[in-house]
Amino acid sequence: MENPVIKQPFITSGHQVFSWLWFLFSPKGRISSFDYWFIYFMPLIALCIVFISVYIHIGTYIPGILKDLFLGIFALGTLIPSILIHVKRWHDRDKSGWWTLIIFVPIIGAFWVFIECSFLSGTAGPNRFGPSRFPEEQNINEVFE
Repeated sequence: MENPVIKQPFITSGHQVFSWLWFLFSPKGRISSFDYWFIYFMPLIALCIVFISVYIHIGTYIPGILKDLFLGIFALGTLIPSILIHVKRWHDRDKSGWWTLIIFVPIIGAFWVFIECSFLSGTAGPNRFGPSRFPEEQNINEVFE
C-alpha cells in the first residue's frame, strides 16, 4: 500500500501546487511576498552564509584562481533564478518585470526593489499576469458588500 503523505504536493501561500522548476526558472506568473520571503530570501541568506564560510575555509587550501572560479559559479548560479523570482514578484504588484532593472539605479534602486518586493502586497485577485496565488482574494469585494 502506498503512503498518501508522500504523494501530497507541496503547497505554499494559497492553494496552488508548488513547482521548484517554475519558481526558479520561469518568468511567468506571480509570487506573494510570503513566498518571496520564506522560499527565496531567507534560504538565500542561509545559502550565502554557508557559501562564505566554505569560501573562506577552502581559500586556505586552494589557489586564488580556483577560489575565484568557485565564487563565479555560485554567483552565476544564483543570479538567473534571482532575476526570474523578482520578475514574478513585480508581476504580483501588477508591474512589468522590466522594473527589475531599477536595481541598477545607485542607492535608490536597491531600496526601491527591497521595499516593493519585500513589504508591499500584491494585487488582490487576478491581474494581467495571472490569477492570485490566494484563491480567497478572487472575490474579495463580496466580503465587504
